[in-house]
Amino acid sequence: MADTLINGVFKINRWLRDAANGAPDACFELGIAYASGLDGIAADYVEAHKWFNLAAMGGDDRAQQYRADLAAEMSARDIALAQRAARDWLVGVPRQAA
Repeated sequence: MADTLINGVFKINRWLRDAANGAPDACFELGIAYASGLDGIAADYVEAHKWFNLAAMGGDDRAQQYRADLAAEMSARDIALAQRAARDWLVGVPRQAA
């Protein structure tokens, strides 16, 4: 169990670093982790939607469908919170050219 948690923390830290550098695939992986509670992260649909939104904005087509599926399970308030969190994340984060 401890090895799984440590491995998960390393993956999450790598994804966060890569997401901060504008990598849509890292955002997608964070969305998956938060949507399903993988890698030692508690499931959090608002956070998952934020990451899928960021991945979709970066051109990840898979993220668009995952975001839509997740939104069907969320309240309008939670979707608005996720969208605001995505906008807040973008402040100062470089974007990759599409």
